[in-house]
Amino acid sequence: MSGTSEGPAPAADLGRSAITESDGSLPPRATDPPGTSYPGTGATRTGTGAAHTGADRSAGAAGAGVAAYRSAFATAPLAMAVVDAEGLVVSANGSLGTLLGAGPDTLAGCAAADLVDLASDAGTWHAYREVLRGRQPRLRCTRRLKRADGHSLWAQVTVEPLDDSGDGGGLLLSVTDVSARRELQARLRHLQMHDPVTRLPNRALFFERLTGALEAESYEHGGTGRIGLCYLDLDGFKAVNDTHGHRVGDRLLAAVAERLTRCAEEAAGPRSGVPLVARLGGDEFALLVEDSTGTDQLADLAQAVLTALQPPFELLDRRLSVTASVGVVERHTADTTPTALMQAADTTLYWAKADGRARWTLFDPERNATRMTRQALAATLRPAIERGEFALEYQPLVGMEDGRVRGVEALIRWNHPQFGLLAPNRFIALAEEDGSIVPLGRWILRTACTQARRWQQAHPDEPPIFVSVNVAVRQVWDSDLVADVARTLEETGLAPHLLQLELTESAVMGSAGRPLEVLRALSDMGVHIAIDDFGTGYSNLAYLSRLPVSVLKLDGAFVRGFQYDAVTPGADDVKGASSLANPADEVIVEAMVQLAHRLGLSVTAECVETSDQATRLRRIGCDTGQGWLYSRPVAPDRISALLGPAGPGGAGIQAVGKP
Repeated sequence: MSGTSEGPAPAADLGRSAITESDGSLPPRATDPPGTSYPGTGATRTGTGAAHTGADRSAGAAGAGVAAYRSAFATAPLAMAVVDAEGLVVSANGSLGTLLGAGPDTLAGCAAADLVDLASDAGTWHAYREVLRGRQPRLRCTRRLKRADGHSLWAQVTVEPLDDSGDGGGLLLSVTDVSARRELQARLRHLQMHDPVTRLPNRALFFERLTGALEAESYEHGGTGRIGLCYLDLDGFKAVNDTHGHRVGDRLLAAVAERLTRCAEEAAGPRSGVPLVARLGGDEFALLVEDSTGTDQLADLAQAVLTALQPPFELLDRRLSVTASVGVVERHTADTTPTALMQAADTTLYWAKADGRARWTLFDPERNATRMTRQALAATLRPAIERGEFALEYQPLVGMEDGRVRGVEALIRWNHPQFGLLAPNRFIALAEEDGSIVPLGRWILRTACTQARRWQQAHPDEPPIFVSVNVAVRQVWDSDLVADVARTLEETGLAPHLLQLELTESAVMGSAGRPLEVLRALSDMGVHIAIDDFGTGYSNLAYLSRLPVSVLKLDGAFVRGFQYDAVTPGADDVKGASSLANPADEVIVEAMVQLAHRLGLSVTAECVETSDQATRLRRIGCDTGQGWLYSRPVAPDRISALLGPAGPGGAGIQAVGKP
C-alpha cells in the first residue's frame, strides 16, 4: 500500500484497518482472489476461499487465551472458586485453598454453601439460592469461617454469575479475608462504647444493651421476662474533685468501678447472669440485671453495693471515704420502655438522696403518682391564675366573749379541671418553690379586700369585720409587698386596720433587713400583723418585743390537747381526742395568753371544735377563736348570714355556720 491515497478506501478496507496484525500485515479477506499471497504470513488464498495458515493461528490464539485465563485464576491473590448451577465447586484456586487451610483440588465437588457457611441463617441461604437460579444478580455477606486447622477468620463472601446472561452457566465465588478490618472496627467500637476512666461500658453501650434486653422475648428462651436496674450516684463526689483535684477524682471513680464489678460478679445468678456495670457519666453508675427474679434480687444487689463502698479508698497517699445513693427499679419487660425505666430509676435515686443519702430506695408507684401529680400541678399553676381557676373561702374568727364574728381568714381553693377542688396544702408549697406565689398572692389580697369591702357596704349597721390573708415569706423577698398592699387598699377602699396579714412563726423568726423593714412599713400603714401557728416553731419569745406584731394565733395542737368531755361529731381533726388530753397544754396556753396580753397582743385560738374547748379558752382569756365549732370555711354569701347578732355563748353562729 502506497503512502498516498488515490481515492476513498473500500468499505472492507476501513474495517480491516482496526484489526491490523502486530507485524504490520493484514489478515486474509473474503474478497481477495484465489492465489493471492499475503506478505509476512506465508499464506496463500486458495480457491476454497480459506486461508489455512490464518485459521490455524486463530485456534492457537484461543487456546493460548484459555491457558492465560486459567493461569490468572490459579495464581490470583483473591480467593476464588467456580461453582456450577447445582452449587458444587467446579474448581478452586490456590488462594482459596490457603485461606481455608485445604488443597484447592480437595475443594472440587464440595458444596460451596458449606465451605463459606451460607446456610447458617435463613436469609442468607434464601438469597444464595436465588443467585443460583438466576433470580438475583449478586450475594455479598460477611461470615466467620473456621479453617481446617481450627483457627477462625472473618471473610467477605461474594457470589455472582460468571456472565451477565444469568442463564445458569455457573457462578464465581470470591472470598476476602477481612479479619484485620473487623479487629480494627471492634477496637474502635470498644473505644467508642467504653468509658476511658473506668473502662466500664459507657452510656451508649448501656442503652444499647437495655434496649436489646427489653426487645428480646426472653420467655421463649427460658428467661423470666423481667428486668432490674440499680441506678447509683456517689454522695459528695464534687467535694472530692474540688478538694483533691480531678486526678484523684478519676482514680476514685476507677476504684469504685472495680468494686462495683466485683459486686456484679458475685451477684451473678443462674438465670440473670452477671449484671452489666456501666458508667453513665460523672459519678453516676448503673447495674443492669437482665432476666431478674424479683425485687428481692435487686434489693440484695443494692445493699451489696452500699456494703462494698463502705471501706475507705487508698488513693495516691490519700484515704478517702465515699457513700452512694441507689435507686432500685424492677418490673416486667413488657410493661416498660428504656425511657420509662430510666425515668423511674432517676426518680427513685432522687428519693434516696432526699431521704438522707447513703441508702437504697425501691421504686414506689404510689409515691411516683404523687410526684407526677405534683409536677402536673406545678406545670399548670401560673396558667391557672390567668384562667381564673382559683376561689376563696372564708372561715370566721369569733369573739370568745360575745360570739360575734370579728373577722374572717381567707383560704384559697383551686378548682382544678383534672384533680377537682384542691386545698392549699396541695399547691401552696409548689407556688412558693417556683415563684408563682407572688402573682397568686396579689390575686388573693385583691380578692379578699374587695370582698371585705362588699360585706362592709352590705351591712352598714354592723361593725365592719377584718379579713386575714396569709403571706408567704417569698412574697416579702420577691415582690414589693408594701406597694402591693397600699395599692390594693386604695383601689378597693378598705381601711388598713381591716386587713390582717398572717405569717408563720418560722417565717418571721430572726427577721432582719428587708423582711423586718417590710413588716414595720405595713404596721405603720395600719395593717395588723399576725403570727400564725405560734408555739410550734422556734418558740423564742424574745423577738416578740422587736417585731411589729399585733396578733398571736395559737397552733391548734395546743387546743386539741385540752381535757374536754365530748367530741364534736364529724370533727376529723379531733379523732381520738380523749386520748390526746394533756393537762399541761392548758397551762401553757394560759401562760402564752397572759404573756401576749402583757405585750399588748391579742390571741386567737385555732381549731376550736367543741363548746368545752371554747369555755376553757374564754376562761383563760383568749380573745378570738377559729374552728369548726363556729364554721367551716364557706363561700362569701354564707358569711353574710353570720354577721347578725349571735345567740348566747355563740350558739347562733354555730347553728348557722356548721354544714
